[in-house]
Amino acid sequence: MNSKTRIGLEILEAALLLGLLGDVLLRATPWGLNVLLWVGGLVSVMITLTLRRKREIWTKQTIALHGALMFFAAGFVWRDSFALQTLDVLAMLVLLAILSLPALKISPQIAGFLHYALGAVSSGFNAAFAPFLLIFGDIEWKTIPRSGWTKHGLAIIRGLAIAAPILLVFGVLFMAADAVFEGIVKNTFNIQPEILFSHVLLFSFFAWICAGYLRGALFGGVLNDNWTTDFSANKSAVLETHQSAASITDNLTEKEIKELPRTEAKPKEEKKDFIDYLPDFVRLGAIETGVVLGLINLLFLGFVIVQLRYFFGGMDFVQTTENFKLAEYARRGFFELCWVAALVLPILLTTHFLLHKNNLLTEKLFRTLSAVNIGLLFIIMYSAVNRMLLYTGNLGYGMTTMRLYPTAFMFWLALVFVWFGLTVLRGQAKHFAWGALWMALFVVAGLHVLNPDNFIVRHNVILMEQGRSFDVVYNARYLSDDAIPVLADALPQMTFEQQCVVKDEFWHRWENKQDRDFRTWNLSRWQSRNILTQLNGSFDNSACPPQSQRNNDDF
Repeated sequence: MNSKTRIGLEILEAALLLGLLGDVLLRATPWGLNVLLWVGGLVSVMITLTLRRKREIWTKQTIALHGALMFFAAGFVWRDSFALQTLDVLAMLVLLAILSLPALKISPQIAGFLHYALGAVSSGFNAAFAPFLLIFGDIEWKTIPRSGWTKHGLAIIRGLAIAAPILLVFGVLFMAADAVFEGIVKNTFNIQPEILFSHVLLFSFFAWICAGYLRGALFGGVLNDNWTTDFSANKSAVLETHQSAASITDNLTEKEIKELPRTEAKPKEEKKDFIDYLPDFVRLGAIETGVVLGLINLLFLGFVIVQLRYFFGGMDFVQTTENFKLAEYARRGFFELCWVAALVLPILLTTHFLLHKNNLLTEKLFRTLSAVNIGLLFIIMYSAVNRMLLYTGNLGYGMTTMRLYPTAFMFWLALVFVWFGLTVLRGQAKHFAWGALWMALFVVAGLHVLNPDNFIVRHNVILMEQGRSFDVVYNARYLSDDAIPVLADALPQMTFEQQCVVKDEFWHRWENKQDRDFRTWNLSRWQSRNILTQLNGSFDNSACPPQSQRNNDDF
């Protein structure tokens, strides 16, 4: 059995184990502890195979990526917010894609966003198609020793595969022929076909994608199918070189060896980047760069000048403008300006990517115009954040998830543009993507610490205490269990009608939390269940009006 077959069998065994764990753990919803356990199994398998078969890709960067992967898996145990858990899934998918880059001989630390996209495409492609290569190409089944348990195990599997359809046909005929026999079989094999199918489907799905991903993440997958020949070929070449050198010099004296002609080592060719293969008409020179970025800067500058009072007028501007509402001032402007800030980054990155790298004038022009553009953008971003603070502040309309998460996104963009200036504009573009990635991961981690749903209710309760309206239906029904502790503490400060709505929502949540499964355990849900259990005795809604007669606008 060669090395390729041995490694392939290890990947296949690990994938089958992960498929079994996926079926056992992840079929239970809502997800919680089961995600952490399954991702922990995946990380353990990846680390084990890496240390055994691919130790050269075990670096500080991959260690940090594995740690981040475990952190976001733990997010399912920590918080109950659907938005946060969605970000956790996205973060884990991005991390898994980047962990596949070393097998493609790309360092994650100096890779760009195009490389990250390549890692994502490669991971998805491998998960879908690499198992075919693993089963029918990598593993040479004929070379596996057929002795001991292997020989008998394969024979048993073949026998079961042959006997299963035969037994099924005869069993169905016997069940149709005799009611007593049918009852015995149904009582003995009380298996529902849809449940059996779901088990087979989940097991096959997780085992398949894990086999493909592990093959690709560790050894290059479909895009690099020479994963077992590189080392052996290099090793044999080195041995042949040493052997040939030894055979030549064995019969020579030391003086004769020194007099042998020496060949100078050829200089190592520099590795070309993707931009080096682009035709000249695609690249941007000083004129194109000046036109593109110059016009964008003029547009930004004109918008800032014309809207200067609108930008920084704040509440005074709203109050002194006839037929102008705060909602129009803040809500309309904020999301449009978010899009502006989000679009600037890919434009600057694409422009830098297409520059003539050997043209000093073009580089200086790009850095100057980009710095001006970022400066103007920061003014626009400040205006956007100021609008949102007015919209959700003391005279505003409260906080929601649709207002909080875009604000966090703007904060990440601000950090990214600072990092852009420190890296790309200083000739260190290769470090930009790695830093922007970790900034995004830290912002998402910071949201876990902030506890968004809990923060939203706390903010809205403070506004309620100051006399502002309180959207009790939104805060009690549409937010996750992360918000329950604050809602429970704020009950005494609510009106009687608001308390009726909150108690109704509490009652429905408490009824849905009676079935407990360790796989779905979540800290936030566990704390909320304890609170709801303690409050269950005080759920007296006999004096509350029927739910159909309540009008949320009065609350």
